[in-house]
Amino acid sequence: MPIPVPDVVDETAEQSVAKAEALRNPPRYFLSSALAGAYIGVAVVLLASTAGPLAAAESPAAKLVAGSVFGVALTLVVFAGAELFTGNVMVMLSGLFSGKVKMRDVLLVNAGSLVGNFAGSVAFAAVVNASGVLDAGAKPGAKGAGTTMIATLAQAKTGATGGQLFWRAVLCNMLVCLALWMAARTTNDAAKLGVLFWGLLAFIASGFEHSIANMTIFSLAVFQGAAHWSDLGRNLIYTIPGNIVGGGLLVAAPYAWIGRRHPVEIPYPATNADDAVAIPESAEPATA
Repeated sequence: MPIPVPDVVDETAEQSVAKAEALRNPPRYFLSSALAGAYIGVAVVLLASTAGPLAAAESPAAKLVAGSVFGVALTLVVFAGAELFTGNVMVMLSGLFSGKVKMRDVLLVNAGSLVGNFAGSVAFAAVVNASGVLDAGAKPGAKGAGTTMIATLAQAKTGATGGQLFWRAVLCNMLVCLALWMAARTTNDAAKLGVLFWGLLAFIASGFEHSIANMTIFSLAVFQGAAHWSDLGRNLIYTIPGNIVGGGLLVAAPYAWIGRRHPVEIPYPATNADDAVAIPESAEPATA
């Protein structure tokens, strides 16, 4: 049975406090954030390597395969442990809504993880580009299916309007944070893997926008000569705010309110009003 929502709200709020305290050691926090950027990059490369040949063959299974393999991203972040900006949006705003942290903590943690994610994404993309793995198997002088898919993705993102990027980013982080939220509601590792898989399958196969994944995609495209850093900058201008709205206002805020605890009086037999007993009320029914 899933852990009650109020308990997860409390646990998430405590996580926000731990993240704010972790930021007091900037080098360690930066490294943890850089690792998260690299872990998302692993999923991007896996996506291009597996779905690239299918996309080149115009197979309708390309999107399904891409979504199916991208679950490794959050699997690495959650089980290895790393600071991912898009997940921190939900955690830190949950802590803010619960009164555990201040706005200053929210801004510093999110900014710190975003900078670290960017550094890790670019560094990982540089290593992948140097390895030539996305061109493996291609004829001499020809581009591999993986490289072609990265270029196609970057071009499609560059061609989207600002409004399209923003709303796709909103929908993306709603699904990413829902996956993390559901994972927090279970203590079973197999169940965690399952909900992380489905959440990321939904956002990738639907074509939504993840700001951190885009850092690796555009970095690879830049190193390949298929995009410019300004293209990444334009993308992040819209996708970062969209990710914040999706994870903060569509996941953190609703569940912080749904799971809020209130003291209430229960109708125990009493001779007068002074004998009434107050207990905390769970926002979730006992049968949930």
